[in-house]
Amino acid sequence: MDLFDHTLNEELQSQAPLAARMRPKTVDEIVGQQHIIGKGTLLRRAIEADRLFSSIILYGPPGTGKTTIAQVIANTTNAHFVTLSAVLAGVADLRTAIQEATDRRKYHKTRTILFIDEIHRWNKAQQDALLPKVENGLITLIGATTQNPYFDVIKALVSRSRIFELKPLSQEDILTLLQRALTDEENGYGLRQIQVEAEALNHLADISGGDARNALNALELAVETTLPKEDGVTYITLDIAQESIQRRAVLYDKTDDQHYDTISAFIKSVRGSDPDAALYWLMKMIYAGEDPRFILRRLIILASEDIGLADPRAILVANAAAQNFEYIGLPEGLYPIAEATLYLATAPKSNSVGAYFEALKEIETNGAKPVPIHLMDPSRDAKGFGHGQGYDYPHNHEGHWTPQQYLPDGLEGRQFYHPSSIGYEVEIAERLKRWREEQARALGKPSSEDSKTNQ
Repeated sequence: MDLFDHTLNEELQSQAPLAARMRPKTVDEIVGQQHIIGKGTLLRRAIEADRLFSSIILYGPPGTGKTTIAQVIANTTNAHFVTLSAVLAGVADLRTAIQEATDRRKYHKTRTILFIDEIHRWNKAQQDALLPKVENGLITLIGATTQNPYFDVIKALVSRSRIFELKPLSQEDILTLLQRALTDEENGYGLRQIQVEAEALNHLADISGGDARNALNALELAVETTLPKEDGVTYITLDIAQESIQRRAVLYDKTDDQHYDTISAFIKSVRGSDPDAALYWLMKMIYAGEDPRFILRRLIILASEDIGLADPRAILVANAAAQNFEYIGLPEGLYPIAEATLYLATAPKSNSVGAYFEALKEIETNGAKPVPIHLMDPSRDAKGFGHGQGYDYPHNHEGHWTPQQYLPDGLEGRQFYHPSSIGYEVEIAERLKRWREEQARALGKPSSEDSKTNQ
């Protein structure tokens, strides 16, 4: 590094965003994540003893301390610390880092810790290139990712790494960081006269959503855009804080865990007949920019899977909501989506439509049996082979029903569908019980009607 590089680095540090300037430099300065970095924890002991020999993956939402932990390790280790961003670096950069690590180990007996930020952005081939050097211990990997590593990092790397999951910071944690920024004389605003209303700080801590960077960026915006009063003090009111952070940033990406976890919470809330929770998760998805059509498809599936014949109108409501949304679009299209959500959440529930799994299992296990001759199509081979002979047309009988065999030979009396005792299926169950008993008598089979129901 020459004089110009040193001057540039000092200038960049002095002009860096507040969040970057306030990044903790020691393990004691880290706020939050005590479950993985608190006193006595495995990771903390490894950092303090400079014994981080096994690779680790830091997984968690933005602004929760993944890069901070990596920087603390860099500040405390005697190993050579190398940083690569998966957004900017490719295989060529990785090869250079590996070669330099090889030379350091060969000539200086120095270990190399390689920090790869947003490692999930590397494809399989790029991640594969890391594997041999991680496996033989040439490189100790620290990967940081906002995506679930079990899905977005190759299994071979995951199996060779210890995964630490970081959680969103609590409101108390964010308040601690904000107060530290206001009093820190070297990197924060400790040398300036700034007064922040308690309500303003609480608002920033609350709306930041557990993201320290988001909160500190908002504080910086509030301070730097507010002129001091005549007494030389910069006053940050609740109104200024609200303007600085405005809308809460919802952690939600259509390819990550938040997407799947939120739709899961939505489906389970509707299935569990909790309309309030269903509306909450619905609006979280809409607020975060989820495609409403994806939600509507899930509602249509849910109408059959979890309500079914307990309320046959449920699927009509869900399908109508999907059609109405195509006519209307956003924002008014939220009305039919919300209506369908509320209808399904408050409808009687039954999963008896899942009976098709039992029929499928029978076919997969024992094969598909031939169609009984009286059920065959008579339009082609009625004369030659007798197809359709013996079929009794139900509409010729009172009640438009008559007992006869419909299942293949050997499966007479087999029951796949068991209506629940909920909603409209109560009527279905009564009808079906009578029909099944009459059919069993007509076929000379003992009735196999049982008392199983899906509640």
